[in-house]
Amino acid sequence: MKNVIRIQTGDFDVGQEHHQLSQDAPHIGAIVTFTGLVRELTNGESTDLFLEHYPAMTEKVLKDIVQQAHERWDIINTRVIHRIGHLSLSEQIVFVGVNSAHRKDAFAAAEFIMDFLKTDAPFWKKEITAQGEKWVEAKASDTEAKDKW
Repeated sequence: MKNVIRIQTGDFDVGQEHHQLSQDAPHIGAIVTFTGLVRELTNGESTDLFLEHYPAMTEKVLKDIVQQAHERWDIINTRVIHRIGHLSLSEQIVFVGVNSAHRKDAFAAAEFIMDFLKTDAPFWKKEITAQGEKWVEAKASDTEAKDKW
């Protein structure tokens, strides 16, 4: 396995990450990727984000999530990148990429990784708007998504 897990302040190149996943050819038949972006709030208000994490724990948790995905599905490699620090509207936050011989395994594993990342990884998110700053609580919908696994 050549799993890659990175936590970084700088941006990432989705094309380069996809290219790295394609290097496992001819064993792969599918590459599934997800890229999360900073979006405006549901009321249309522009927002920036500030993301913090617990360094001693974050990489360990992400490795565990990826290992669980490997145990559940026939996947070959994964790439998980999560940014921290100050992020502005439309900037990339997270990348999850999975390759596999078959699309169903790749889709399921990518969704699983993202669902667990949203609930189990020790990241904290602060929304920054014209009205001020506030730490974001975990969403019930994220917990429900994780619980389906």
